[in-house]
Amino acid sequence: MIENKSLSAFIVEGIQERKGKQITIIDLSEIDGAIAKEFIVCQGSSTSQVSAIADSVREYVQKHTGIKPFNYEGYQNSQWIIIDYGEILVHVFLPESRQFYNIEELWNDAPIAEIADLD
Repeated sequence: MIENKSLSAFIVEGIQERKGKQITIIDLSEIDGAIAKEFIVCQGSSTSQVSAIADSVREYVQKHTGIKPFNYEGYQNSQWIIIDYGEILVHVFLPESRQFYNIEELWNDAPIAEIADLD
């Protein structure tokens, strides 16, 4: 099912399916006490796009890998949706919420990779 691609790659593709922007992968694998091995952070331009991106990630990953998230939260207001895949947490933000919570800065001691937008 997963072939040679990582779960992260499928998550990124799911984000890109709905035109999620500013995708960042934060590698927490070397950080003691981190709640996950990786955060994947992105943003949508509206609450409906944030919901659509989160739906796309869940559907795309399940379709291509058979993996379902353990949990997800944030659809009530769709300003910040978190999808929990255990070792990977996906954060889908509105730009203003992303700026406010500033996850990348919180974990700035971890390696951060930025994925170019697919315009």
